[in-house]
Amino acid sequence: MTLQTLFAETALLPDGWASNVLFEIDGSGTIVNVMPNAAAHGETCYPYRAKGPVLPGMPNLHSHAFQRAMAGLTEQAGQAGAAGDDSFWTWRQVMYGFVGRITPSQLQAIAAQLYVEMLKSGYTAVGEFHYVHHDVDGRPFADYAEMSEQIIAAARTTGIGLTHLPVLYACGGFGGKPAGSGQRRFLSDPAAFLRLVNRLIQRYPNDPQLRFGIAPHSLRAVTPQMLAETLQGLDQVDAAAPVHIHIAEQVKEVEDCLAWSNQRPVEWLLHNHQLSARWCLVHATHMTEGETGRLARSGAVAGLCPTTEGNLGDGFFNAVEYLQAGGVFGIGSDSHISISPVEELRWLEYGQRMLHRKRNVLANGTPHLGAALYEGALKGGALALGRPIGKLAPGYRADMVVIDTEKPGLVDRNGDVLLDSVIFAGNENPVRDVMVGGRWMVEEGHHRAEHAVLARYRTVLRELMG
Repeated sequence: MTLQTLFAETALLPDGWASNVLFEIDGSGTIVNVMPNAAAHGETCYPYRAKGPVLPGMPNLHSHAFQRAMAGLTEQAGQAGAAGDDSFWTWRQVMYGFVGRITPSQLQAIAAQLYVEMLKSGYTAVGEFHYVHHDVDGRPFADYAEMSEQIIAAARTTGIGLTHLPVLYACGGFGGKPAGSGQRRFLSDPAAFLRLVNRLIQRYPNDPQLRFGIAPHSLRAVTPQMLAETLQGLDQVDAAAPVHIHIAEQVKEVEDCLAWSNQRPVEWLLHNHQLSARWCLVHATHMTEGETGRLARSGAVAGLCPTTEGNLGDGFFNAVEYLQAGGVFGIGSDSHISISPVEELRWLEYGQRMLHRKRNVLANGTPHLGAALYEGALKGGALALGRPIGKLAPGYRADMVVIDTEKPGLVDRNGDVLLDSVIFAGNENPVRDVMVGGRWMVEEGHHRAEHAVLARYRTVLRELMG
């Protein structure tokens, strides 16, 4: 078996920073050996020498790919007829109008552009929370998995690792209220939904770049019976598959859940299901102190999307209390008004600073805040995506980011001080090169397919805007 080698003068390994690290990577893109303190031979000894410090690639645990094309188009007051009272719910009406027009080929083009941008910013894997299943009139395609196939094709074109999470969406509100016309492209029932998931799993066996899970959209979009039936069906196929769910994002959602069940959303989920590390609760913004502690102790991942949560006016996650209780978190770019792990982590901390009126709020007992945030998001993101990623260690995927220390804010910064500076010093993208599964997808800041992907995206955006 021929091994690919990569030499890095410095790299962030699971037990900290190491010097003169030699990585050996097999043909499938898995790291098979990591040798710190290797001899730093001349330029010709190793086929590739990283031109900067090497970090594990960041997982992006929450994405709605089609929303990349509408980023920036919802910032006009009163678009949904509620001037002066814009909210998540009025934004959602605008979003429904946009998604109602997207064709399969257009979805692939949008997702490919998004994934190129993710890779260039240092995201090497994505969890696609995918709920656009049907044609524009709400009827299923001849291939029920048509829209999922477009997402998978975009991931393969661009080289990003993918955890595909088809969404079960059946209702328009708590208690099984009927869905509205704007949701017609999303709707399914547990039996049809499980056939979709099974079909995808059977089509792509043993692909190390691809993982499947499910995403019951929210407690307002599925009934308790539907949720239980779907989880039971999934367990028969893959008892370890990831399960993601939107929860407690908005105050109205909490109020509606209380009216329906006399319990808050996170409270209801904790009471009715055995949460574990396979679960990712996206947003979980509005929790009591008791819910926060119980969620942290459950082992489930809190999926945080600070730029989207800020854009939609959601509120602040109970991050201080959650981390103090041992909670695990990851980050996602969600609606893609920003596609930057640096900005997500920065605003996760800045939101807490404004809330608590202190600095370095989320250090949680560690001296270097940037390093704590980056490594925390690696751990939670890898758990949420259900793939061997997030560590530069044998048995893990060779997903690596090379940092450009020629950027002014990173000059002469090393180790954890470098990570502090990456996250909190400046707005330039610090990423130079990106490897995913042993393949260099970004070199010197450029993705190998970026020009063709962007040309197709431009055409699609003109079609949609026209």
